[in-house]
Order: sequence, then C-alpha cells, then structure tokens
Amino acid sequence: MATMNRDQIIKKPFNDFKNYPYGFARSGDFSIRESDLIAKHGSLIAALMSGELEPESAEEQSLLSVARGEKAAESPIEKAWSKYQARINRPKVGSMYGRSRYTDDAFEISGGGDDDDLVVED
Repeated sequence: MATMNRDQIIKKPFNDFKNYPYGFARSGDFSIRESDLIAKHGSLIAALMSGELEPESAEEQSLLSVARGEKAAESPIEKAWSKYQARINRPKVGSMYGRSRYTDDAFEISGGGDDDDLVVED
C-alpha cells in the first residue's frame, strides 16, 4: 500500500464511521465549530498518535501531548479532541434495569407429552 506524505494526511478530512456514522456535526455531541476542527485536524492528530508522523512544530507537539493525556487542553482544537476522546472512550451502558427479565428456562418447550396445557374457561 502506498504511504501518504504529510501534505496528503493534513488535507484528508477525518471521519470516524464506527462511532459517528453520520458525521460529527450531526451527532449532537459537538458544536459546529468543534466538529469542523475535528474533521480538519483529526487526521493529523491520529497520524501523530499512531507514530506515522513526527511532530514538526511546538503546536503539533502540544497536540500530541494533549492527545496522550500528558497535559491539559488549552487551544480550541485540543479541547475538541479531548472531548472527542472522552466521548468515544466512555463506558457503555448495558441495561439500565440490570439483568434480563426472562431467563432461558422460561422459554423451554415442553417435550412431546400428550397433556394439553391450554385451558379455556367460559
């Protein structure tokens, strides 16, 4: 597979179809400005985090350290990326009611007896 150079990665819009299949702007989790920043700079931050690119400026080094959780977010893109990371890494809720109401025993089919369990009363 061909490797992408720095300019191609920076120009590529960032998408997360697994967590945000309809886009960041339509999710309701981010403001319009935050969704634009994530889409514009997300590919760069993801490449920095994966080690595909090395940071070349102080701003990129700051983005990388915020993404790793080494320092607090200060700029708008750092705050938006921190919010994105918090949203995708939040714990999943299984059920707000706890365990399942029915067990497998409740759905067992009685085996071939001649008894008719249907009772009709007038």
